[in-house]
Amino acid sequence: MESIIYIVLTVLLIVILVIIAKYNKLVKLFNKMKKAKSDIEICLNKRFDLMPNLVETVKGYAKHEENTFKEVIEARNKMNTASNINEELEASNAITGALNKLFALSEAYPELKSNENFLSLQKDLKETEDKLSYARQFYNDSVLMYNNTREKFPSNIVANIFGFKEINFFKASEKEKEVPNVKF
Repeated sequence: MESIIYIVLTVLLIVILVIIAKYNKLVKLFNKMKKAKSDIEICLNKRFDLMPNLVETVKGYAKHEENTFKEVIEARNKMNTASNINEELEASNAITGALNKLFALSEAYPELKSNENFLSLQKDLKETEDKLSYARQFYNDSVLMYNNTREKFPSNIVANIFGFKEINFFKASEKEKEVPNVKF
């Protein structure tokens, strides 16, 4: 009888240790994902901060391109009011589109293209865009690891008990998926 009690206690202890290990792994992956999301927000904020300087630099050369400037400002304001990850992604895509139009203006204004301030801002923005791309990729990798762990047995039981929910990936917008129209 005593040996049965030891066996039951040993099994119970093993179950408790497995639950603790799975819970801790889910917490670790969830926190890694939150950090990755924070890295994206840092890049978005840097891009957000560079935009007014870039717009002001271009405005000096292209006073009649008011529509493009409005798009950049509206996209920036949209980012400022985003309340969740999907709205942030949509705003980020709008900013990318507006900035592409802004950079296209430099082709029409050769003196702008050679302006040191513009070139420096353009370089900083490109570096920020590259970092943002890597941060998004890292976030999606983190989400994949978290979701996979959350769905595997026996982690799925622990995840359901403690309320770990599935997290969505960053996805490209429909506009970004379109094939660009290149004219020569």
